[in-house]
Amino acid sequence: MREIDLRSDTVTQPTPAMREAMARAEVGDDVFGEDPTVNRLEKIAAERMGKEAALFVPSGTMGNLASILAQCGRGDEIILGDKAHSFLFEAGGVAALGGIHPHPIPNQRDGTLGLEAIEEAIRSDDPHFPTTRLICLENTHNRCGGAALSIEYTRSVGALAERHGLRLHLDGARIFNAAAAHGVPARDLAGPAHSVTFCLSKGLCAPAGSLICGDGGFVHKARRIRKQLGGGMRQAGVLAAAGIVALETMADRLAEDHARARRLAEGLATIPGVALEPDTPQTNMVYFRLEDEAPLDGAALSERVRAQGIRIKPWGERRFRLVTHYWVDDESIDRALAAIRVALIGS
Repeated sequence: MREIDLRSDTVTQPTPAMREAMARAEVGDDVFGEDPTVNRLEKIAAERMGKEAALFVPSGTMGNLASILAQCGRGDEIILGDKAHSFLFEAGGVAALGGIHPHPIPNQRDGTLGLEAIEEAIRSDDPHFPTTRLICLENTHNRCGGAALSIEYTRSVGALAERHGLRLHLDGARIFNAAAAHGVPARDLAGPAHSVTFCLSKGLCAPAGSLICGDGGFVHKARRIRKQLGGGMRQAGVLAAAGIVALETMADRLAEDHARARRLAEGLATIPGVALEPDTPQTNMVYFRLEDEAPLDGAALSERVRAQGIRIKPWGERRFRLVTHYWVDDESIDRALAAIRVALIGS
């Protein structure tokens, strides 16, 4: 029985086309700038984001860290959401490795930061304060239900940053999901940002890697920081080849994942004891809670459906996030719904 994994879109495996491209990749030493496949991937990525240059890095966490370090010095401050991935799930790297002070402000339910809250968080020129240097946004926003930030909102934050002489970084790990949700090119969502990162290894299905995009001077600094962080790879074209296939074949099919997430949510809504969170799904993530009258808690439900070949992961005692991706088809949705229904109500 084929296992269906809804825990995250990070569990995606490379497609047959990616595996073939990896086997045939022309490679060189990327630290010397001599890997032609990496160079091609970076060129494609920069064009897709509407930026001057790009840099291939092993992970999204490194991409965000290198982007922030390239734009801030020790003792500087970044403004970001209190539910931002960089704040919650990147091991405090900006503080531990960069000496950069995070200033979290509340994320609103739609993943945005209130413009007034951003403005209030910007420090005045006072020797008692760290220097505000950078605003960070996340699109789509993982902890806010996979919310897709709009072009208009990102432009408004970009304009605010410009007025105050600040820079804007966009954690666009799933920016192509946001683009699919809004029906716009990803470059339009990235346009107001001075720097943007995106992941190849989530909904785009590549086995590893992320891209940092921005102007040439910024990417030059980020390249040096990548080396400091141990992210300089050698014959990395074998990974970059999968990334090229991802951008050519996966970015434009993500609406299918969103449609299956809606179908999954509609089915969950009919199961007693399941309460969907407001506005779910916005992209490829379905958030729900087990109500108090449900006979199982999150760990027990996860264990029950695992026996049926369905993998889900509780986020807390009774909360779940299910994520659709390339390897989840219509039959997978039907099987997952059936397994959850049987586990909770027995039929």
